[in-house]
Amino acid sequence: MTTLEIVGGRVLRPDMTVEHGDVLADRETGEIRAVGDVPDGDESLDASGGLVIPGLVNAHTHVAMTLLRGYADDEPLETWLQEDIWPVEATLEPADVRAGVELGLVEMIETGTTGFCDMYFDVPETVAAVEEAGLRARVGHGIVTVGKDEDEARADLEEGLRVAREFDGAADGRVSTAFMPHSLTTVDAAELDAFVPEAREADVPVHLHANETTGEVEPIVDDHEKRPLEYAVDHGLLEPEDFVAHGVHLDEREVDLLAERGAGVVHCPASNMKLASGIAPVQTLLDAGVTVGLGTDGAASNNDLDMFDELRDAAMVGKLGAGDASAVDAPSAVGMATAGSAAVAGFDAGRIEPGANADLAVLDLDATHLTPHHDLVSHLAYAASGTDVRHTVCDGEVLMRDREVLTLDVDEVRETAERHAAAVVERAE
Repeated sequence: MTTLEIVGGRVLRPDMTVEHGDVLADRETGEIRAVGDVPDGDESLDASGGLVIPGLVNAHTHVAMTLLRGYADDEPLETWLQEDIWPVEATLEPADVRAGVELGLVEMIETGTTGFCDMYFDVPETVAAVEEAGLRARVGHGIVTVGKDEDEARADLEEGLRVAREFDGAADGRVSTAFMPHSLTTVDAAELDAFVPEAREADVPVHLHANETTGEVEPIVDDHEKRPLEYAVDHGLLEPEDFVAHGVHLDEREVDLLAERGAGVVHCPASNMKLASGIAPVQTLLDAGVTVGLGTDGAASNNDLDMFDELRDAAMVGKLGAGDASAVDAPSAVGMATAGSAAVAGFDAGRIEPGANADLAVLDLDATHLTPHHDLVSHLAYAASGTDVRHTVCDGEVLMRDREVLTLDVDEVRETAERHAAAVVERAE
């Protein structure tokens, strides 16, 4: 057994209190062994003057879209997807996806994110990159059948199942999978009825976009005379392990439905604001007992993968949406980015206590914008940024030490991504 000791700092505990102490991680099991006064580890990581927090979890993203960062901006979702994003994505090749994913993984490691949930294409490339980078991930093939003939649609659905079955447990267990139909308006009901039961047999959750815009809600209400999440239940969705992204336009019955069935919601405030999709009723969801996580969505609609930005946006827009300055307070926002996102994604992470995954980040506290130290949880929600992260640890392994990423060659990743991004745009245009 080998151990890693994170020493000399303060530690954020699951109840959102902060105390001086060390953290001992078992590098063989990838779990936290002890917190507080711990035995000496075989290797140490200096957290002096810092705060040890659970690694942040990005519970909904499309990592390879880093290649499209800044490519198409300032448009509503449907126009943005149909006229700009989908035509470019149609030209992507596996090597492009790998380049975009590696760029995103570097960005996440540098900003203290240790786990993420990704819906995209060429999933084997994502899995290979995750294995090399050392992060934790839940991955799935994004399934879109609208506009495809019967054979093409079936092939897309079968690819979603194949990926879910083949890669669950990859990278020494750091990779898990899900069946990922894109949304209720881009995959037909008959296709859901045929393939969701197969996902249940494969024992993987279902993840999809839902209620992101009024354009996703109104067609279902018009065609089926019921709300989208009621329609989803009719077609085998919203089991306790399932989770939906966005949930912007939810009515009271849908909130109750999520709470009753135990399905989670991933809030993506930056993307929702940028695409003018609306403000999700986050405090209402939390008050109803719904598990809520945070996600950045893709870097083409955010435009970064820094979860500290997302955390602050969630707190700020939550207050605006509720018309209440006390809504989505700092502990709630930090909780969504850690324990909430981990629970939604199905990771045993997001908290610093024995038995949890040793997925951690250490923040420097000596920055001007983090001074004075009245309330460190407040600083995490309203003042910290990804550039404050000193070390990143996942599964007990150090991925970044003193701002140096150890598992990927950062300069090479950036150069490769720049080259592939230019090639993709040239092919599309």
